Amino acid sequence: MPTVPTTATRVRPRALARAALVVGGLAAVLIACASDTELAFDGPADGEVLNAERIGEAAIVVRVVDDETTARFDEATVEHDGEDVTDAAVIADDELRFPLRDLEEGEHEIAVAVPRAGSETFAFAVDTTPPELELTEPEDTVVFGDDEVTVAGRTEADATLTVDGAEVAVGADGAFSHTLQDLPDGPIVLTATDPHGNAAEEELELRRLASRVESGEDVRAVHVTPHAWATPSFRERILGMIDDGLINSIQLDLKDESGRIGYDSQVPLAREIGAVEAVYDLEDAVAELHGRDIHIVGRIVAFRDRVLAEHAWDEGIRDMVIQTPDGEPYAGYGGFTSFASDEVLEYNLAIAEEAAAAGIDSILWDYIRRPDGPAENLVIPGLDPDAGDRTMEQAVVDFTELAAERLAPYRVEHGVSVYGIAATRASQIAQDVGGMAEFVDYVAPMLYPSHWGPGEYDVADPNRQPYDIIFRSLEAFLDIVEGTDTRIVPWLEDTSYRAYDRPTHVREQIRAALDRGIDEWLMWDPVVRYTLEAYEPRD
Repeated sequence: MPTVPTTATRVRPRALARAALVVGGLAAVLIACASDTELAFDGPADGEVLNAERIGEAAIVVRVVDDETTARFDEATVEHDGEDVTDAAVIADDELRFPLRDLEEGEHEIAVAVPRAGSETFAFAVDTTPPELELTEPEDTVVFGDDEVTVAGRTEADATLTVDGAEVAVGADGAFSHTLQDLPDGPIVLTATDPHGNAAEEELELRRLASRVESGEDVRAVHVTPHAWATPSFRERILGMIDDGLINSIQLDLKDESGRIGYDSQVPLAREIGAVEAVYDLEDAVAELHGRDIHIVGRIVAFRDRVLAEHAWDEGIRDMVIQTPDGEPYAGYGGFTSFASDEVLEYNLAIAEEAAAAGIDSILWDYIRRPDGPAENLVIPGLDPDAGDRTMEQAVVDFTELAAERLAPYRVEHGVSVYGIAATRASQIAQDVGGMAEFVDYVAPMLYPSHWGPGEYDVADPNRQPYDIIFRSLEAFLDIVEGTDTRIVPWLEDTSYRAYDRPTHVREQIRAALDRGIDEWLMWDPVVRYTLEAYEPRD
């Protein structure tokens, strides 16, 4: 057998006659030779093209078949297109080998001569360039709902193309398109092979996610805790509000003020620190609400996180925790994690990506700020504005930019809950609304009338004047985002706190937003007992 696959073998024997034989489907020419040495010349067949797979091992080999004297390989010569390249040949064990792996693309002629034994010339070509293979579709790596997947692109017109193992037609211009009904468990593999056997391969990793329910810029949602959703009586009351047309969305907590995650998160750090409560099934919740065409806002309390703060402090990872000047953890809210810590940012982003992959339509960042109180009472590890570092406000803005980049492939909205004072006193809470508005889809100012002090926006008693405080404070936020695509979706309140006439209190807040041209809101009640008579159905 030849020593190189698909080679031509020429044998130079001692016979005195000339004859032609067929050996292994290849012509073997027998030529009379005056020598007592019989040689076999193995190499590429005339006109053969060596591709990328073959060129690495291909060689011209001269072997002794029968030798009653001695083949003088040390006197052999090898010429490449008329140039002496004998020094590149290797002689060992009665064999001469001239490797072809270093040959450039194109046609070649190699002549080998062994004195007093024989000679041979090999004419062949080298083509190791794989065909071009360019993907133009799909543009995203995420597939939603039951959407079909079209894989399209361009290769060379004479190439053979397979997509996920199926041969796909290639047009005269090299264009191709193939629709997949089902996604494989692993990556989709595209292979383009030219006529010489050179292959180009691309892998396309796609994920199928639950369908999205677009908000249509009219989110009217109520806040729902994990335990409320998991409790049939509370859940049925919320679903009744949906069925009656009072709301078209719900805000469901993913990670709450305690740092607990309400669904069975698989984020490794969440499981390591014991943050996962798994009160409700996230996929079931998405399926039920999307089945009713209901948009879901997933709330993530970002930096107020007692569970993570305590774990980091106990493990000595103290750069993850906001501290006091004397080196103790900041105690307010049970613990506050640092918005200057890459580990903290990654943790929150991992939860957001997991929820987006499960079908959550919008991520709402809450407690995306510093703790309230004098800034001089806080130490943010890795952040020293006095030394010329970025400010606390800028660090928070940077997180919204990072979140926008990470969530972009999921086609999911994201927004920020901000204090009402952030419109006029950003540094008091490290919430630069204008800066964040560059990277979020909506800003959700918490405008609860019960939380404003007397005289804010020239409103004498905000809690007794819910219309006035909502109407006037919204103007400040609308001015900040003017000229951007960022929406204002106010947080309003339907709570028993300082309530004097709860239905009227709720209706007046909604009316004030409408009079400002805003027909969307997020309604807050920490105990999820909404005043049904305060809401009017929408068409």
